Amino acid sequence: MEKNNKRTINAWASYDWSNSVYNLIITTAIFPIYYSAATKDAFGGEIVQFFGLTVKNTVLYTYAISFSFLIIVFLSPVLSGIADYAGIKKRFMKGFTYIGATACIGLYFFTGENIEYGIACSVIASIGFAGSLVFYNAFLPEVATTDRMDHVSAKGFAMGYIGSVILLIVNLAIILNPELFGFTGKTNATKFGFLLVGLWWLGFSQIAFYYLKDLPTGNRITSKVLNKGIIELKKVFFTLSQKLVMKRFLLAFFIFSMGVHTVMLLAPLFAESEIGFGASEMILLVIILQILAVAGAYFFAFLSRIKGNKFAIGSILVIWAVICIISYVLHEKISFYIMGGIIGIVMGAIQSLSRSTYSKLIPTNTLDTASFFSFYDITEKLAIVIGTFAYAYIEQVTGNMRYSMVSMAIFFIVGFIILQTVNFAKRSIN
Repeated sequence: MEKNNKRTINAWASYDWSNSVYNLIITTAIFPIYYSAATKDAFGGEIVQFFGLTVKNTVLYTYAISFSFLIIVFLSPVLSGIADYAGIKKRFMKGFTYIGATACIGLYFFTGENIEYGIACSVIASIGFAGSLVFYNAFLPEVATTDRMDHVSAKGFAMGYIGSVILLIVNLAIILNPELFGFTGKTNATKFGFLLVGLWWLGFSQIAFYYLKDLPTGNRITSKVLNKGIIELKKVFFTLSQKLVMKRFLLAFFIFSMGVHTVMLLAPLFAESEIGFGASEMILLVIILQILAVAGAYFFAFLSRIKGNKFAIGSILVIWAVICIISYVLHEKISFYIMGGIIGIVMGAIQSLSRSTYSKLIPTNTLDTASFFSFYDITEKLAIVIGTFAYAYIEQVTGNMRYSMVSMAIFFIVGFIILQTVNFAKRSIN
């Protein structure tokens, strides 16, 4: 593929448009609310039966999502090694997409009583989403040169935020006016939204699949292919061990990702529990976050071009730390809306710049981009597990979620300090 080709870049970014609806509607905005209500109705309260085990519905759902992340942590490194060995990144990207989107469609049939089925679909959808991103991200060094990666990465995230907000608004219109769209009630209208997510993901992903091209190596996939995948991983791990800049950046990324993803996932819960937000107010907050994330991604991509990636990411981390500290004294809804807007700006920026910065550090002559990004993905997923656990543990010990939110500042401060030890100048990205 020709790098910096406008059509190819747009096609690559369109995958963010297609799959981000899962992250917003299924992970964040609508399905968790539906899941909680459906299981309460089915079991007469928050306590449910799952394969004979008695457990709280929200705890079960949290464990299920964590389990899906762990599956990807163990699965993606081997598959990415195989993908690089045979030159078939797009094939794996398509496979995870079809699995995840089909599982989203399957959620249409989740009623609450069939909780085992619903949890299975949730786990499979999460695996499909996270797995496809490993191979999608790995295409970034193939579609853009180093000097364009920040802008291209921001373009992808921006398209994802815009697309997901559009479908969220469509879903809300259907849910709030079910009779107008031919549904008998809000429940069926809500479930139809899960069907729309799967179809949107499947449909728009075809744009990326049409234009993105694999680079076949000619290596045959045989019964020994698993061993070949492991060999590819070892090669990448050896390269990482020899590159101090990449190692230190991954360490900084690991630390500050604990805070980033924890705050992103739990900010709506904080708004509900500590600020008193209702369901409609939380959805409005989520929409604000998504829209401002677009502006944030582009602004800090511009800043990185002027002042360098190190300065841009460091500035974002300082803002994140201040957000966590100030959140302790927030009580008014209007103040949290303002804080939410700031979170949206740095949310889009940190995700976009982290991806593009890491892409720049990958050796320019390597074909093992999927294997390199599997390490990036593992780092991010483990950070989510540790960060959310720390948040929950601190709340359990102190009995106050505000202490949990303030504690997240530590991850941003430590990440900032480690980032200052990274000599990006060796790769001319500052």
